[in-house]
Amino acid sequence: MIPVTEYAGRDVAVFGLGRTGLSAAKALAAGGARVHAWDDDEATRERAAQAGVTLSDINKRDWQTFAALVLSPGVPYRYPQPHRVVRMAEAVGVPVVGDMELFARAVLALPERGRPKVVGVTGTNGKSTTTALIGHILRHAGIDARVGGNIGTGVLDMAPLHANAVYVLELSSYQLDLAKSLHCNVSVFLNLSPDHLDRHGGMEGYRAAKKRIFNGQQAGDTAIVGVDDVNGQALAIGLKRTPARVCQVSSEFALGKGVSAVDGRLFDSLTGKAVLVGDLREARALQGAHNHQNAAAAYAACRALGVDSATILKGLKSFPGLPHRLEIVGQQGGVTFINDSKATNAQAAEQALKALGRVYWIAGGVAKAEGIGPLEPYFPKVARAYLIGEAEEAFSRTLKGKAPTRRCGTLEQAVHQAFEDARASGEKDAVVLLSPACASFDQFTSFEARGDKFRDIVKGLGAASPHGAMESA
Repeated sequence: MIPVTEYAGRDVAVFGLGRTGLSAAKALAAGGARVHAWDDDEATRERAAQAGVTLSDINKRDWQTFAALVLSPGVPYRYPQPHRVVRMAEAVGVPVVGDMELFARAVLALPERGRPKVVGVTGTNGKSTTTALIGHILRHAGIDARVGGNIGTGVLDMAPLHANAVYVLELSSYQLDLAKSLHCNVSVFLNLSPDHLDRHGGMEGYRAAKKRIFNGQQAGDTAIVGVDDVNGQALAIGLKRTPARVCQVSSEFALGKGVSAVDGRLFDSLTGKAVLVGDLREARALQGAHNHQNAAAAYAACRALGVDSATILKGLKSFPGLPHRLEIVGQQGGVTFINDSKATNAQAAEQALKALGRVYWIAGGVAKAEGIGPLEPYFPKVARAYLIGEAEEAFSRTLKGKAPTRRCGTLEQAVHQAFEDARASGEKDAVVLLSPACASFDQFTSFEARGDKFRDIVKGLGAASPHGAMESA
């Protein structure tokens, strides 16, 4: 835990008691603050109490006594409209902060020589893989790397601040919205496509939140920008006016200066001369052009921290990957099953469809505004689509006349039907792909729960099938 001492002896409200809210409440209490923690959901409050957090109904408190409101990133801050607790805080001049801001202030409170390095990673897609990959490479290099934030461990639940450590943080747009003081020695911006627009008042607000990752960077810091989309290209040009060193990365273009992954081969052109680092196709967990861009970004970040190229390449090749991201979960009857449940929007599903050949595609859930229309160029690769959840009808309309479909309703029905069709096709190396292009909340609590269910169903196929046991992968 990282104790937050800034509010020692003062009253602080914490609203939203999910993972980040719980860690904030505990870190503030450990730092001597009088914490008033609350959540509107009774079951969440009960879990918080069981976790040792003292509850206090902030709706009944005098807000003028609070030194700050710590807001969970899941609670609306500005859009579609400020949550009532935000309005209550601002009505009496109480500052609203998030867990990442508390972390940032704790770092800045240390003497400059005693501060750890901070690597921040954001983007619409790929940030979890890139964050984990950077941490893996740094640890492979013998560096005390601590990975968390929006992935895995909440930032305030991480090991106490230490000057020789590197904190590698995945940063969501919600967290960046509430982080005013964050200083990243290395900032990574992977890509930008429409997502969470209701929470940011549109694309401009979403872009502005993501760009906050570069705020506070100084001479000697590094800003890494993926330039495989127009938003990244424009951002890289704009950042040239900042004091940080700008490094462009791409899996589509051979950059004159930066880091490129061209046809799977990684090139270091940081000095202006292209040097072949190695073949990313040998990195089993980093399939596809999108993962090659993630690898290029991780390479640039680790080089900025002084790790040599050979060590980085070994780390890239030994990276085990993350669950729910193009994860092979089994093989049965000549059919391979791939869990890409993390693909919660069309842009993420596009990366899977680009990386693979012909697929039996399971899609659906709670659709984003763009639906699956942007994926039309890849519909010819779909042997059949198996549709589930709320998006079933809308996706069926989009796919009509463009790819065969089956409306399955549930994930279990979709897996069984896709397996039967793939096996009956006689295709060599047939692939059943779960890449929903949707959020999971109509049928599952999270994309992780959806992916875990997929894995369990696939394992069950081996037990039920007369064609032999499931092969683990």
